[in-house]
Amino acid sequence: MDDATSQRSSEAEAATARQARFGTLPEPVRLEDMVEERAAVTPDPARTAYNQDEWLVRYCL
Repeated sequence: MDDATSQRSSEAEAATARQARFGTLPEPVRLEDMVEERAAVTPDPARTAYNQDEWLVRYCL
C-alpha cells in the first residue's frame, strides 16, 4: 500500500505542477504589437522636391 500511496502523491504533485505551469492561457498579443512599420530606404528630399516651373526652363527655353 505504501507504493500506491506514494505513487498517488507523486501524481498529485505532478498534476499540481502541470496546472501551475500550463493552467492558464497567456495574455493575447495585440495586432499592433505584432507589426513593425519602418521605411525600406531612407527618405531622399531631393527626389521628392518638385519644381513646377522646372519643365518650362528645361524644355521651353
